[in-house]
Amino acid sequence: MVCTLLLSCKEDVLPKPNAFLALTYEHPEYQPYSSDSCAYVFMKNANAVVRYKSDCSAVLEYPALDAALYLTYRPVNNNIKQLLTDAQKLTYEHVIKADNISEEKYLNDEHKVYGMFYDVAGNAASQSQFYVTDSISHFITGSIYFNVKPNYDSILPAAAYMKDDIKHLMESLRWKK
Repeated sequence: MVCTLLLSCKEDVLPKPNAFLALTYEHPEYQPYSSDSCAYVFMKNANAVVRYKSDCSAVLEYPALDAALYLTYRPVNNNIKQLLTDAQKLTYEHVIKADNISEEKYLNDEHKVYGMFYDVAGNAASQSQFYVTDSISHFITGSIYFNVKPNYDSILPAAAYMKDDIKHLMESLRWKK
């Protein structure tokens, strides 16, 4: 009888469900950014630190996200077809690790900015890539990279935040006259 009493008072052990870290980021504030020697200007997130290279390519570093947006500038010299092919090839090199790559066209006739945004789902090295051009003189490609081994579920909130920044950069980009 004593055994029955001791066994009946014991609670069932239930496994705890897996928990995920809920990452939130402050609403971005954008400010105009340009280099005197480069042919383009854009709005950048105040949390990003910009470092230009001598060829007008740039790196926007996001210290809080341990990530960077790499911009590569190329002048168009009767090579627009090759630049477009190279940009698309760079994106589709991630198809091995990607679950899906979706494309979004970007057209801004008023400011002559045309391009493509690529959203890469899965454990690829870069979750978002893009290119913009005026088709005559300027061509810019961009890719985000996190300084961690790709784990799509873990970096998804940061990747979504960066995706919004890329779209804002594309929408605000202007070519200097």
